[in-house]
Amino acid sequence: MILAVVIGTVVASAKSERTEGLKMLLLQPLDLEGKPKGNYVVAFDAVGAGVGEVVLYVTGSSARQTPATEGRPADAAIFAIVDTWDVGGVVKYEKMRDD
Repeated sequence: MILAVVIGTVVASAKSERTEGLKMLLLQPLDLEGKPKGNYVVAFDAVGAGVGEVVLYVTGSSARQTPATEGRPADAAIFAIVDTWDVGGVVKYEKMRDD
């Protein structure tokens, strides 16, 4: 599982029929301080994430284990939207709430 922030969307009009109906999002992986690290990733969205949200994603065969991606040619899939994370009892991230 890898932390990332959604930084954009990817649209492909010519693609495998097996991926029809799946939303693709552009992710920037994050370190434990919430700073960008590593290369960008395109992942299928299995949970309804949006731009600006922090998510957890998986790669490889794990990416094909969600109901949305099962049996499809997925190498990366978002499976959770992060509400908060802490390291050693110190909150490093907390999702903004609309109250």
